[in-house]
Amino acid sequence: MGTTPYDWLDNSLVALHRAHRYREVQAIDGMAGAIVQRQGKTLVNFASNDYLGLASDPRLAEAAIAAIRTYGTGSTGSRLLSGHRELHRQLERAIAALKGTDDAIVFSSGYLANLGAIAALVGTPDLVLGDEYNHSSLRAGGNVSGATTLDYRHGDVAHLKEMLEVHRDRHRRCLIATDSVFSMDGDLCPLPEILNLADTYDAMVLVDEAHGTGVFGTKGSGAVEHLGCAGRPLITVGTLSKALGSLGGYVASSKSLIDFLRNRAPGWIYTTGLSPADTAAALAAVQIVQCEPQRRAALWSHVKQVMAQLDLISTQAEAPHAGQRLPSESPIICLEVPSAAAVVAASEQLQQMGLWVAAVRPPTVPTSRLRITLMATHQQTHLDQLLTGLQKVV
Repeated sequence: MGTTPYDWLDNSLVALHRAHRYREVQAIDGMAGAIVQRQGKTLVNFASNDYLGLASDPRLAEAAIAAIRTYGTGSTGSRLLSGHRELHRQLERAIAALKGTDDAIVFSSGYLANLGAIAALVGTPDLVLGDEYNHSSLRAGGNVSGATTLDYRHGDVAHLKEMLEVHRDRHRRCLIATDSVFSMDGDLCPLPEILNLADTYDAMVLVDEAHGTGVFGTKGSGAVEHLGCAGRPLITVGTLSKALGSLGGYVASSKSLIDFLRNRAPGWIYTTGLSPADTAAALAAVQIVQCEPQRRAALWSHVKQVMAQLDLISTQAEAPHAGQRLPSESPIICLEVPSAAAVVAASEQLQQMGLWVAAVRPPTVPTSRLRITLMATHQQTHLDQLLTGLQKVV
């Protein structure tokens, strides 16, 4: 008596607290960057996906302000109705040029790009095979499409081949979906081998370059270029909100595929076009990425140094597996911690030292870890402070 259909919510929240899995937002005061102000405390920021430090670049802000003055604050409708601006096409052409593809299409978020592309390309008679560590948006896209969706073991090409051998001929079309850079580990997918299997088994390949764009490749094109797969038939999806410092998502591929998405992707057709400010900021970022390779050079110098020092610290640790570094080939560096409670405590200790390092726990990841992300705009003193803090805490 006296209960409501919503009473279970309080019990679920209590369970999350007990399991150290409860999460809440923490506001940054002012502009994001290598140094941030949060709740009155100055922190060195190792929790951001702003790999090139462009989110606070005044050139992006100036481009966004100019776009607002010209087009207003909102796109006012879907791109097929009142929401299209020439600025959108300028950005799409710039992304296609960066990626070396025929064309591109811009979505209002990276999540929508994955959802919309997958839901348009496959349906009930089809098969989606995805890496078990894929981003939530790739998984959601498979579920929304109605296709049969199955996971292969993380980075395991032999297991993917087994699944293709068993399941491929039972379905009309097949889509293999993978992150290029896995966001909670930092490792890269075995893309050349995946594409070879796709050729053999008549499958499409969709690669999410959310954490690769701007970071990898001689011109910042992404991990597809870095892995020697530029020019091969595939579908590249990504976001404008990480190294490009703005907001939104995109798909880059052949002219026919992009034209098809304009007509069939629900995540593009039925949502308001990307705002003028975000579009202009992203366009400015794409230009900077191509013109300023020194940003990537600084970032990779930081990555090399921090990884080497962390490995040295690990060999000197009294406990052999204390703060074990997970395999990574990117600016995402993760240190394993025994439990959810321990990783939260470690993150809080680092915060007291003036370091913001994210605590990532199940169910987001299979094992608890500190997730460190490096930026081109970090200074040597920031890196020294990080390494000192990690040595004390982990």
